[in-house]
Amino acid sequence: MPSPGLLVLFGSQTGTAQDVSERLGREARRRRLDCRVQALDSYSVVNLINETLVIFVCATTGQGDPPDNMKNFWRFIFRKNLPPTSLCQMDFAVLGLGDSSYAKFNFVAKKLHRRLLQLGGRALLPVCLGDDQHELGPDAAIDPWLPDLWGKVLGLYPVPLDLGTIPAGVPLPSKFTLHFLPVAPRVCSEGQRAAGTEPQGPPSEQQPFLAPMVTNQRVTGPSHFQDVRLMEFDITGSGLSFAAGDVVLIQPENAASHTQRFCQVLGLDPEQNFTLLPREPGVPCPARLPQPCSVRHLVSHYLDIASVPRRSFFELLACLSPHELEREKLLHFSSPQGQEELYSYCNRPRRTILEVLCDFPHTAGAVPADYLLDLIPPIRPRAFSIASSLLAHPSRLQILVAVVQYQTRLKEPRRGLCSSWLASLDPGQGPVQVPLWVRPGGLTFPQTPGTPVIMVGPGTGVAPFRAAVQERVAQGQSGNVLFFGCRLRDQDFYWEAEWMELEGRGCLTLFTAFSREQ
Repeated sequence: MPSPGLLVLFGSQTGTAQDVSERLGREARRRRLDCRVQALDSYSVVNLINETLVIFVCATTGQGDPPDNMKNFWRFIFRKNLPPTSLCQMDFAVLGLGDSSYAKFNFVAKKLHRRLLQLGGRALLPVCLGDDQHELGPDAAIDPWLPDLWGKVLGLYPVPLDLGTIPAGVPLPSKFTLHFLPVAPRVCSEGQRAAGTEPQGPPSEQQPFLAPMVTNQRVTGPSHFQDVRLMEFDITGSGLSFAAGDVVLIQPENAASHTQRFCQVLGLDPEQNFTLLPREPGVPCPARLPQPCSVRHLVSHYLDIASVPRRSFFELLACLSPHELEREKLLHFSSPQGQEELYSYCNRPRRTILEVLCDFPHTAGAVPADYLLDLIPPIRPRAFSIASSLLAHPSRLQILVAVVQYQTRLKEPRRGLCSSWLASLDPGQGPVQVPLWVRPGGLTFPQTPGTPVIMVGPGTGVAPFRAAVQERVAQGQSGNVLFFGCRLRDQDFYWEAEWMELEGRGCLTLFTAFSREQ
């Protein structure tokens, strides 16, 4: 019998569950198993009744919530009317990613495991509970769990002996091939592409709105240790609407100096253009990349070269390395025995992908361009609480951004990708556009008029409550109580004048605490 396809479905918020799922996919291919890896919400859940072998990889977010890209699946799988034999032909395993410092540790994985059993599925193994708090991270639980998983899977679906497994040091084929173009055609830039296609519905990750930045103003005192900015965007004609508690997602880009350095180390010409071709049928190209695309655009807008690399990065880099010493070190970093050393080399000092590539120059210079999208994850959008209400500021959207910068043992200070990029934009020097879209947040405010609300928002955590206070005051709602704390009244008391004015009008009761003014 031909082996059935293995299906790996993931729910991921920060990318870890996706990374683990892709690792499972690679390990399956090395064992000659057909394998599909998909986000839970992009999989047509009605087909689940036909699947015989599924591994679910699920993160738990917030207070026991499923990640955004599995919310629809979650609602479906808990429908009361699903018969208890729905999944009786399915063998399954659940791998959870959580954080044991939260009360509902790995709640999503545990609850899904129970639900799949209720629906008739057969568990290959007990649920695996990865813990972010472990000094080696989730791998501490995943590494011993995986050999048991493959033992069970190959026991049920043995692979023909004559094929054998593909050894760990041999690279698997890349997902895409980059077809370089001899002459430079006019590459359609981000701006032209967004303007040229009529947006389908409200802005989204696939089709963000390019919002002109109106102001970018520092709101902490000049001597204050932290740079915090109030930024305002013009959203006229965007079709965006939002309420208090909603969040805006912003798609950042890499610093020009990092893009340049990356191209140098890998021997890439930033001006060269290419088209992207998937190796396997049915694999879509990333929607965010124009076709054709320049190397500069790929590196600056898509590849997350400023992120701290995961273990899978070292695994693939070792396969691609032609240099004996570098390859040996990379193999050690990707082995279970090398995890403590990898942690102190990479995770503790927050060393970035670009810095690692600079540390392994012979390997970096030999990386085939086809493997760039396998090696480096895409830049993820960053979420910010919306700090203004459309009732107070029509066609405007404001956010409060603390610029992330800190020192580790590395000489170069660590900088937050999105906050540093936003802080560097200066609308006074000419038009600046930022790709953004909106989604509902976790905070909801009472709909019934007359319900008083107590809001506790120290530091930049006050941002969503400013939107709420503006909205409620515009609707004539009283009973707005705000607790705000920061370090110093004259340095980081955000929106002081606005709160005082509202308090004077009787629209707000304000309680403050300044921790450095005891």
